[in-house]
Amino acid sequence: MSLTEAVKFDEKGLVPAVVQDFDTNRVLMVAYMNEESLKMTLETKKATFYSRSRQKLWVKGETSGHFMNVCEIYLDCDGDTLVLKVKPDGSACHTGNFSCFYRKADENGELCEVETANGADAGIFSDVYKVIEDRRDNPKEGSYTNYLFDKGIDKILKKVGEETAEVIIGAKNASKDEIQYEVADLMYHLSVMLCERGLDWHDIYEELYKRYK
Repeated sequence: MSLTEAVKFDEKGLVPAVVQDFDTNRVLMVAYMNEESLKMTLETKKATFYSRSRQKLWVKGETSGHFMNVCEIYLDCDGDTLVLKVKPDGSACHTGNFSCFYRKADENGELCEVETANGADAGIFSDVYKVIEDRRDNPKEGSYTNYLFDKGIDKILKKVGEETAEVIIGAKNASKDEIQYEVADLMYHLSVMLCERGLDWHDIYEELYKRYK
């Protein structure tokens, strides 16, 4: 049975679709799909929905350029909800936030924002990696990332070692600012190393999941 045959669309011919970041599993948005938009999504690999307010199909990112590149689609046990695992080209929310769910209730039930408009959460690993990957494929003059790729794996590993030592020193100094700065440096250089060796952060997430699920 095909996916479109298995989905139980409601009386209006719609089914809710939860969109998650492929690398972090962060929920990005919720929208609705009809049979036509689902078929288009399967064909183009670009998340396509049905707008209930405009009564028409819409490709997420068609005006903003923030497409949701679909990697996997799941159907729940009842057949009436979809989950789309995507690699986003940008923020999911029209406010500029990485996710539409950028607010949460505190212990008193009051809403507060949990991230900046730039999406300062685990998704930044994927964003940084995309830039590194683009530098590898489209070298840019004066780019430090291209300098590392040009020098090769030995130089990259040397920097990973140096930044690891800096993290250790920062931790010994008990300086939160120093630790924050040096860990960011280390994660960047680890990203370059992963890219050079043909891996990405999703591979690391999968390994951690296997260990701790």
